[in-house]
Amino acid sequence: MSGTAPMAKPGANDNRLELLLFNLAGPQRFGINVLKVKEIIPCPHLTHLPDSRPAVRGIAHLRGTPLSVIDLATAIGRGQIDAAGEPPPLIITEFSRRMQGFLVRRVDRIVIKDWRDVLPPPRGVQSSYVTGVTKVADELVQILDVERVLGEILPEITDCMTAHGADEVSELLQGRKILVVDDSMVARTQTARTLSQIGADCMMVRDGREALEALENIAREDGDVYQRIAMVISDIEMPEMDGYTLVHALRADPRMRDLYVLLHTSLDAAMNMDKAVSAGADTALTKFVPDELAACVVKGLREGRVDRKRGR
Repeated sequence: MSGTAPMAKPGANDNRLELLLFNLAGPQRFGINVLKVKEIIPCPHLTHLPDSRPAVRGIAHLRGTPLSVIDLATAIGRGQIDAAGEPPPLIITEFSRRMQGFLVRRVDRIVIKDWRDVLPPPRGVQSSYVTGVTKVADELVQILDVERVLGEILPEITDCMTAHGADEVSELLQGRKILVVDDSMVARTQTARTLSQIGADCMMVRDGREALEALENIAREDGDVYQRIAMVISDIEMPEMDGYTLVHALRADPRMRDLYVLLHTSLDAAMNMDKAVSAGADTALTKFVPDELAACVVKGLREGRVDRKRGR
């Protein structure tokens, strides 16, 4: 699959995931969400940068805009993409407000999966670059944690630059925690760090199913989730249960339907805001700007009604 045409976007089915499949330096196939893919082109001429990280092959100029080109095989320790001869495919992507190109050996095709068919990786490989696995025919396709790749190769500021009142946050929380739901270890770490900087404690889980089970356990033990959880910050793309499905489940359960929910996504939040609101989320935000996340958390805590009479 090649060419310069923009990628088709998925339909309105919240539970559907469209994966672009590709190979790196071996036969194993990997996948990323089509929503994050802008286009696929043959790799153009690259300008090499001195002292750059080994995975950064250079800078491409795409319609006058400079673009970092990352050898995805090198980035995850799978060898190197051979750029000799015919130019290999370059997948132009947008993650967390940042455009970059991923060099791969071969682009295969797009497949449609249900999020319920995407499973988390085994517990023993949590430190890998894989956030989920799913079967395509008889093969297990690995879904890459691109946020981790970018966090290691193109690090960005993760500290809050604007002071948010820790005293106010402490008063609003009243000893409660914020539930952070994300399948990316890097995203969980970034979010936890920002929450810590504004004086908020958090509880972290890897996907929507774990989040729902944790909240149901709290409801059974305490009878009132609001005494322990002040709000939920959830990714959208997650194995087994995605963020939209999680919000639907929360709003359908009288014990937790009034929890304030912020969908925090590496997708374009503006594009997903209508779907987020339709699903029942209070707001959506594109990762990852610490000050914006901190401001959204403070706003959400302020808006959370103590009497929880929000008419859902």
